[in-house]
Amino acid sequence: MSKVNKFEDLFVWQKAFELSRAVYRITVSEPFSRDWGLRDQIQRASVSVMSNIAEGFERYSNADFARFLAIARGSCAEVKSQLYLAYSLNYISDDDLRTLHELCSLLSGSIGKLRNSMNKRGTQ
Repeated sequence: MSKVNKFEDLFVWQKAFELSRAVYRITVSEPFSRDWGLRDQIQRASVSVMSNIAEGFERYSNADFARFLAIARGSCAEVKSQLYLAYSLNYISDDDLRTLHELCSLLSGSIGKLRNSMNKRGTQ
């Protein structure tokens, strides 16, 4: 496995960036765009995923990185939860819910695997 030198090279950060872009895409159309509370919260949560991965990577310890990965995973769950509400309010389509739910699940699992691999190598 090659050494990753910058957070942008991490698969989990790339998927988190993809999630943030997708969330912004679905929240610009009405009626979602008019629900300021939910719109802002889901946008902040999605940005939190990618930001925590980046911030943790740039910290000076693997223990910090592992902690920030856990926070990122929690924010990913927050996005998933908010997607259910958006869907129930008819803000997003079946396809959007399915696609974003799958992306959240993939991302959450990948973050967990990265964190577990750090633990197995004794780098936490």
